[in-house]
Amino acid sequence: MKVWLKALLLSANLLATQQLAAAAEITLDGKLTQGSLIRGQAPAGAKVLFNGQPVKVSATGQFVFGIGRDADLQHQLTIIAADGSQQQLPLTFTSREYDVQRITGVAQKYVTPPAEVTERIQNDNRKVRAVRTTLSDKTAIFAEPVLPATGRISGVYGSQRVFNGEPRNPHYGLDIAAPVGAPVLAPWSGEVLLAEDLYYSGLTLIIDHGMGVTSTLMHLDAISVKVGQQLRQGEKIAEVGATGRVTGPHLDWRINWLQERLDPQLLLSAE
Repeated sequence: MKVWLKALLLSANLLATQQLAAAAEITLDGKLTQGSLIRGQAPAGAKVLFNGQPVKVSATGQFVFGIGRDADLQHQLTIIAADGSQQQLPLTFTSREYDVQRITGVAQKYVTPPAEVTERIQNDNRKVRAVRTTLSDKTAIFAEPVLPATGRISGVYGSQRVFNGEPRNPHYGLDIAAPVGAPVLAPWSGEVLLAEDLYYSGLTLIIDHGMGVTSTLMHLDAISVKVGQQLRQGEKIAEVGATGRVTGPHLDWRINWLQERLDPQLLLSAE
């Protein structure tokens, strides 16, 4: 869904008429809702701030930002033109409802991992956080994505389980059920940042698509690429598996903007 900010801001009565004329040069592509990645276009040479923080901008004025599952709904985009003039663009996002399942009688070993793996989990988390700080000049993320596997959608972003009254972390990916060995494709072009066996996610790939956006592909049975390798959109990079903490074979595909966890399905359904 492509939103022309001029129309958006007119309907919300957010800016004066003379400011709107300049805002017509700015477009946003995406759904203004929780968990969404928004792709934008500003005039070349402009600087962009989201909630007061600088956002990476390409040489041609492309930029991205996003908000998480439970983020506040009021945000602000600031565009600073090459001549120093500024536009303050308030944005109102919509809230979402998520599927929450309450399950009782679950054995404790499935709720809390054993103490002996705590250090490994912490080390895994540090590695993942580190690669998700990558801010490259790649602009692959502005293409439409390729679904990385073929199969039934078995899990969605934002869902959450409550085991024995104890809330677990929400699910932040799109699960695609497929048999072990089914091909996994690169959703966009990019560079491999991580290819490792992690405690929770099993064999895991993290790919940089540029501008702070990464894909994470989890529970793989085999990985056919290595760290530093440049990937083409749609090429086979791995195979579906059931590694890590899972109950059956599937691909868990996740998208991040830096440390912000976003919903891949919103990009697939964009119009």
